Order: sequence, then C-alpha cells, then structure tokens
Amino acid sequence: MTRVWLMQHWFVFVATFKRLLATPITSLLSVIIMGVTLSVPVSIYVLVENLQAIANERNSPQMSIFLKNDAEQADIDKIRHDLEQYPQIIELEFITKDIALQQLLEKSELPDIAINLPRNPLPDAFVITLSKNTLESLKQLQEDLKGKSEIKHVQFDSAWIERFSALLELGYSIILMITMISSVAIIAVMFNTIRLQIATKHDEIEISKLIGATDSFIRRPFLYFGALQGLAGGVIAWLIVLLLFHLINEQLVLFLRFYEMEFLLESLSTENGLSLLFFSTWLGWLGARLSVSNHLWRIEPQ
Repeated sequence: MTRVWLMQHWFVFVATFKRLLATPITSLLSVIIMGVTLSVPVSIYVLVENLQAIANERNSPQMSIFLKNDAEQADIDKIRHDLEQYPQIIELEFITKDIALQQLLEKSELPDIAINLPRNPLPDAFVITLSKNTLESLKQLQEDLKGKSEIKHVQFDSAWIERFSALLELGYSIILMITMISSVAIIAVMFNTIRLQIATKHDEIEISKLIGATDSFIRRPFLYFGALQGLAGGVIAWLIVLLLFHLINEQLVLFLRFYEMEFLLESLSTENGLSLLFFSTWLGWLGARLSVSNHLWRIEPQ
C-alpha cells in the first residue's frame, strides 16, 4: 500500500516537473519574481549578521576596576584571585598607579603637571576583558565587584552595547516586516498562477470527478507545482545573494586597501540557505493550497 502511494506521488511529481519545463518562459519569469522578492530580506539579514559578527570581533567589552587609594599588596592579590574565578573574564591586566599617571600625562601632553602634584592621585586598577555574554550577566558582574571592600569604583561602559543591541533589534524587526510583505506577495503570485492553471484544466478536472477521482488526487499536481516553483524561487534568491555579496566583497577589498585593513563579508551560510529553500518551498505550496481550496470546490460535474 505504501509503495503504491509513493509511486502515485512520484508519478505526479515527474508529470508536474515536465509541465514546468513545457512552459519555460512563463515558469522562469515566475521563479525570477519569487527569487528577487525573497532575496531582499535575505540580503538584509546576512548584512545584519555580518555587522554583528564584526562588532563582536572588534569590540570585546572591557571593565575598569579601581582600587582604593590605600590598597596594599595583599588587597591587590586578593582582588586578582577573585577576578580569576569569574568565567566571564577572559583577560586580566593590572595597571599600577604610577603607570596610570604616566599614561595620563603622555596623553594629555602636559608632563610638567606632575611636578606640582604632592602625591599620585590615581589608584591602582585592573582592566579586564570580558567574554561576549548577555548584557544582564555583565551588569551583574559589575554589581558583584562593587560590593567588594577593596574596590572603590567599577567602570563599565554598557551604553554602546545597549545602543548596538537596540540597533540590531531594529534591523531584525525591519527584516521581519519585509519578510512578511514578501511572503504575502509570493503567496499572491502563486495563488493567481494556480487559479489560471485550474481555469485552463476545468474540463479535465470535471471529467476526473465524473470518474470518481478524489479531491486530494486532483489537488496533488497543483500543490507539487506550487512547491516546485517555490523551491526554484529559493534557489534563485540564494544565487542572487551569493552574487551580491561577491560583488560587494570585490569593492570592499579595494576600499579597505586605503586603510590597510582586510576582511570579507560572509555570504549566506549553508544552514541558512537550506532554511531559505524550505521556507520558499512552503510559501509556494501554501499559495497553491489556498488557491486550490478556493477554486476547486466550484467545479462540479454537470
């Protein structure tokens, strides 16, 4: 029984594929429209993912921990030991008050000011580089360190992380809205395509019903037609994104040479590409399903 069912589906699949090839121009135009429509949100998504990866790579969050002015070596050793226990901390640097003053004077270009200072006003400090955890966990770490008696102040500039996170959320919201609009457009195109197919096969469908064909049997070729067109549209969208980012990378390499920098944007990954094909196939099938459900019941044998 299962073998018969599989053979029926295979026969319908092959027949539908041949029907697509029988009208190459019409099928190609529909597939290109679907591919171009899908490539817009996918390209924006890949671009946002690249921006996030670049920002994470080049902007590891840092936190400055200033000890009290009267901190002794035992206090410094204790804080160092405590900091080494936190998994969020991936790099630890201790800066003495003398080095901190020297760096400050070099940056301010006012070395003579040190002559008028009765003592070094700067504290010893630790500068820690943090792993890319969530903002909430990093803020929790900041609060934990503030509670230690040897520490006077903990400085953590979370503003840029919050701004960048908000920017990413805005980007993903835009992608979601464009994807929804594109999906509705693809479903509408497929809905109309299947409607025309049903209209041209009106007599064939009527005869099939007369000889006892079920609705699922009559519906099956149209669903395969929509799914195949959706799959082909996803392939076109994937190719467009690959070509687009290839051209962008060529220009990016030329531009970054002036700044002695070098990096390339990553195109659509294989995992995301397969998700795109699945989604586009589902959109084609859904458009065909809605169209068949709306029009097939109106055809009854006379």
